[in-house]
Amino acid sequence: MEMLKESVCFGGRQQVWRHGSTATGTDMTFGLYLPPGLGPHPVLWFLAGLTCTHENAMVKAGAQIHAAEHGVALVFPDTSPRGEGVADDEAYDMGQGAGFYVDATEAPWAPHFKMWSYVGEELPGLLAEMPLDLSRQAITGHSMGGHGALTLGMGLPGRFRSLSAFAPISQPVQSDWGRKQFTGYLGTDESAWLAHDATHLMETKGFDGPVLVDTGTADEWGEDLLRSSALGAAMEARGQAGDFRMQPGYDHSYFFVQSFIGEHIAFHAAALK
Repeated sequence: MEMLKESVCFGGRQQVWRHGSTATGTDMTFGLYLPPGLGPHPVLWFLAGLTCTHENAMVKAGAQIHAAEHGVALVFPDTSPRGEGVADDEAYDMGQGAGFYVDATEAPWAPHFKMWSYVGEELPGLLAEMPLDLSRQAITGHSMGGHGALTLGMGLPGRFRSLSAFAPISQPVQSDWGRKQFTGYLGTDESAWLAHDATHLMETKGFDGPVLVDTGTADEWGEDLLRSSALGAAMEARGQAGDFRMQPGYDHSYFFVQSFIGEHIAFHAAALK
């Protein structure tokens, strides 16, 4: 791996790394925040949303001050493979910047779009070289990244101690933010989509730990795309430990994320002790 940049931040170190990925067959870039102290530090993953790179949440979420306070490391992966020869689409919600945290099986996406394997398997292996305690991991994300956090959290039982999401795409099999992409990446057999639908996973598996979900009531993408109420109903029906909260007046932006990131990091820090 090659460190591209390092900056002191709230007494810790904000780093950016690049490496060749066997999962995607491309170079991949990720951000890593190491809080003050020698470690090994517990780890919180932050998965970003549509059109984002590793940089969006790293710069805009305001997470480092809270991570430094609680002694938690932050990992900011990219949202898709990129580069020459990597398939793309003219639409912002498909292709580069829109990997949806799945392993594509269909052309032209299958050769490189392996974000489930990258985030779930390859990158954790590389992080074993860092001063991190990988026996204590938690995961969160925003929008498409909230979808990824929820599905990875429930789809990899025992990996994460706590799970949270900001305005997640909650039921992609019933949303235009899901049906289009799953058809393209995974094919037309809708049964293959269910492993990547947070509401279905909550109904059938749940999460063995606490879950915190926040969505704004003024979110401009609304119920049709996010389908937040379906996830909230599934959590309530299951008796899932945690909270599902609709925050009055908040939209889909990083101003919303900034407003509640401190609560989310404190929530995860408690589970990671």
